[in-house]
Amino acid sequence: MKRNAFLVSLVLASAAIGMSVICVNGQTPYVRPSAEKRFQNYVKDTVGPGAWAGMVAGAGFATARNDPEEWGGKSKGFGKRLASNFGRNLIKNTITYSLDEALKLDSNYYRSEKRGVSDRIKNALLSTVTARKPDGKRTVGIPRLVGTYSAGIISKETWYPPRYTWKDGVRSGTISLGTKALINLVKEFIRR
Repeated sequence: MKRNAFLVSLVLASAAIGMSVICVNGQTPYVRPSAEKRFQNYVKDTVGPGAWAGMVAGAGFATARNDPEEWGGKSKGFGKRLASNFGRNLIKNTITYSLDEALKLDSNYYRSEKRGVSDRIKNALLSTVTARKPDGKRTVGIPRLVGTYSAGIISKETWYPPRYTWKDGVRSGTISLGTKALINLVKEFIRR
């Protein structure tokens, strides 16, 4: 029940803040964003309103579950969980942005050019694990995958209680990618 409430709240929060989506339609070919726009996206994804909404919601649900219990409940535990979420978000986005720049890839989400429901679902789910090359074609999204799993592993091995291991970080990264897929579905079907 709590997990379902978390997922519903996450989807609603994402929709409510009106997360920005870059559209690519049949008439407009993909154009790689400028260096300035790519950096602005990095800052927005790291400390923008949508990022904070996700971090606060996640800290709230983890506090309600008292997970990890070593951090305590109420405001003290909430503060530690929020700081942890910020750290993970910072690591994930910094690694993703840095690798995007080094590999000349674009990990931003782009809505499907097609109108069919199955095509749009496919686009939303594939976009979770792919990135765009400068010509707009998809490739394996190494920056997002490395950033997401690194953030999970680093957080569990560094500041989480000692009972957590890198395996918990891998699980956390996988959950994060699943959450990203849900957010992509919301972006695909809302505000067309």
